[in-house]
Amino acid sequence: MLNIWTNLPLPDPALSRLRAGVSPHHLLISTQMSNILRAAKSDPLLADADIAFGQPDPDQLLSLTRLKWVHLSTAGYTRYDRPDLRHAVARRSILITNSSSVFDEPCAEHALAFMLASARDLPAAFANQLGPHDWPQENIRENSHLLTGQSALLLGFGAIAHRLVELLHPFRMNIRAVRRTPRHDESIPVHPITDVDNLLPAADHVVNILPAHPSTNGFMNARRFALMKPGSVFHNIGRGSTVDQQSLIESLTSKHLAAAYLDVTDPEPLPPGHALWTTPNCFMTPHTAGGHADEFDSTVDHFLENLKRFQSSTPLINQIFK
Repeated sequence: MLNIWTNLPLPDPALSRLRAGVSPHHLLISTQMSNILRAAKSDPLLADADIAFGQPDPDQLLSLTRLKWVHLSTAGYTRYDRPDLRHAVARRSILITNSSSVFDEPCAEHALAFMLASARDLPAAFANQLGPHDWPQENIRENSHLLTGQSALLLGFGAIAHRLVELLHPFRMNIRAVRRTPRHDESIPVHPITDVDNLLPAADHVVNILPAHPSTNGFMNARRFALMKPGSVFHNIGRGSTVDQQSLIESLTSKHLAAAYLDVTDPEPLPPGHALWTTPNCFMTPHTAGGHADEFDSTVDHFLENLKRFQSSTPLINQIFK
């Protein structure tokens, strides 16, 4: 019998799904719920757990001796990507998995939607519908483009980028990517991230999928925005901290960039008076790229599949810190 702890704020149907799926094991439900925007607090109940599902307090993980496996309910794991925690889980052979398989499809579709909205000048048409009710047919047609034949540079090449490449395949785009360490078995040309400055000037679309990390803070800065092709478009579905937002604002205001499509900002939620809200040709969604109507059920199902694998000593899906 295993003690399975969670602090994931599940709606009742998903919680019932979890209860049924973990039976006959014990489900320990924390009274201190957490999510990607709200850091977890230490929970005494976690000390009795063999498995943690959700967003446990990373500091508390350092001292737990019973814990065998942590399954994070998010794709991102910045809070846990620390040398002291990596050392602790390696020393005690604690398995760490995330939920990237739950969010790669919606995030990739969101990025594709951004790119298509930009290519077809949808924001201008929607703004007209909400505003003057003119018929700006000529302007919108002149500002519409085909993705076919355009180029894209993906910053990062994990599960989301891999799926995005599949979705973009019918458009016959010229796609390249950068990542920290290319594996040389990728489906597109992938370069070391140190080559990014040489690749930015050729891209019509730059899609940022970088995670938050000390090494990526402010990665897209004034110098790199200046390197981007005049009239190109910047998309961010990674993390807001990877972008120097003031430099992005200046690049848009000067019309060096044609547009920016952002699903993430720094901070989040973005304050109502922040300059990004009114920056010309800056279009935002409120960190919804990974969202979908059944995401809680999908998250629970992903955990339950890994629970079966854990019990049968089969390799887990989305294992990190290997």
